[in-house]
Amino acid sequence: MSIHINAKVGDIAETVLLPGDPLRAKWIAETFLSNPICFNEVRGMLGFTGTYQGKRVSVMGTGMGIPSISIYANELIEEFKVKNLIRVGSAGSMQKDIHIRDVVIAMAASTNSGINKNRFSGGDFAPTASFELFQQAYEIAKANEVPIKAGNVLSSDSFYTDQPDEWKKWAEFGVLCVEMEAAGLYTICAKHQVNALCLLTISDSLVTGEFTTAAERETTFSEMVKIALSLA
Repeated sequence: MSIHINAKVGDIAETVLLPGDPLRAKWIAETFLSNPICFNEVRGMLGFTGTYQGKRVSVMGTGMGIPSISIYANELIEEFKVKNLIRVGSAGSMQKDIHIRDVVIAMAASTNSGINKNRFSGGDFAPTASFELFQQAYEIAKANEVPIKAGNVLSSDSFYTDQPDEWKKWAEFGVLCVEMEAAGLYTICAKHQVNALCLLTISDSLVTGEFTTAAERETTFSEMVKIALSLA
């Protein structure tokens, strides 16, 4: 049992889907998994293990931000021997050709967080996806005719910013969208030499101002989830 995950070794599968919202974890478990069993309720961060197409898989919320997902990623890897950590999250589009409900695969994650600056004594570490998971996700999406975008995303420490237009500089350099966790997940998994991937569904657009509701973000986005589950 770890500090933040009330489970025993063996309760959690080697592949874990990681939505930020614990209620999305509950929806994924109840909608897609056979015989899901809840293994964690500590701090309301729900976690479940079941099977998908005969393969054992877990899903657990991580909360919002790099510090939060880093706690759960560390404990899942060190205490429960998880080998594949797949974030399934929402993001805000920074490009005019990326629309609401589009699926984005994060090849790499830029960030305005200072966590890695501290970790690498001022150096710039480049957090990237595991190629194996990235390639498999791309092929699964292609086989199921799910259009995707792949590239660099921004993991931001700030949801509300004092400079509303600062995203435009990132967009100018080709960053596809903004979220809050991928850079942390990719860094922790690189440290422990396990696999990481971040799949995102566009929930709002900084370009057009369009957005989805909280209920839609919690209980839809099924195309992204099916791709992630197929990686188990």
